[in-house]
Amino acid sequence: MILNGKILAQELLESLSGDIKKYQPHLAIILVGDDPASHIYVRHKQRTADKHNIQTSLFQFDAATPELTVLQTLEDINNNPEIHGCIVQLPLPQHISSDKIFSLLNPKKDVDGFSFINMGKTIAGQTEHLKPATPQGIMTLLSANNIEISGKNTVVIGRSNIVGKPMAALMINAGATVTVCNSKTKNLSHFTKNADIIIAATGQKKLVQADMIKPGVVIVDVGISRTEDGKLCGDVDFHNVVDIASAITPVPGGVGPMTIAQLLTNTVQAAKTLQTEA
Repeated sequence: MILNGKILAQELLESLSGDIKKYQPHLAIILVGDDPASHIYVRHKQRTADKHNIQTSLFQFDAATPELTVLQTLEDINNNPEIHGCIVQLPLPQHISSDKIFSLLNPKKDVDGFSFINMGKTIAGQTEHLKPATPQGIMTLLSANNIEISGKNTVVIGRSNIVGKPMAALMINAGATVTVCNSKTKNLSHFTKNADIIIAATGQKKLVQADMIKPGVVIVDVGISRTEDGKLCGDVDFHNVVDIASAITPVPGGVGPMTIAQLLTNTVQAAKTLQTEA
């Protein structure tokens, strides 16, 4: 079974049309520097938001912009009642501290779910907060395809704050038995061969090979890279694995659309919460 995130993401966003019309959510995007991938991701987010009548405002800075300028912009966004959600596109230039950014960002506007408060609530298993977009999008994708999580041996490959750590937390909270591997893990296949679910999020192209998995495994491929001939690929050797797995996400068209859908879902949720509290 192919876990088609593109179709599900479209359905999820269409289901929000009533709330979008009612609350008129407004998303701010802070983009610092000239990283080509970041610019592509931001354009995708803006295009999808525009398609579904969610307003966006882009605050774009060159790579040499002082940290204080970005922090002041973020503070202005925090204090602007007309803006309901904010994302700070990563990676940031080295002189800008992501810790300072996510300490300052209002958790109620943190639609990526990266702030320390929202991250802590995710790990604690709370539900009334803005959850990390990619991990929550994956959970929604698995649920929509009736994939059981409770009691399953799950291997998360990657330990980033964006995907690996919160993904492991959500799976633990859902009752899975979770092993987190990373680039320093020795004999990775020892862990993946015993996994019922594998979530690969390293950015290492075709890291997971056919001889590393068992028949019937569910595979979620978060990574995205390019082959030598310029074609997109993920962390998993899709063509050699697809007939072994019981379910697998494609790259592209799997996790990426679900991340954006969850980001915009969070934006609508933030608008609803902030306007209800006002």
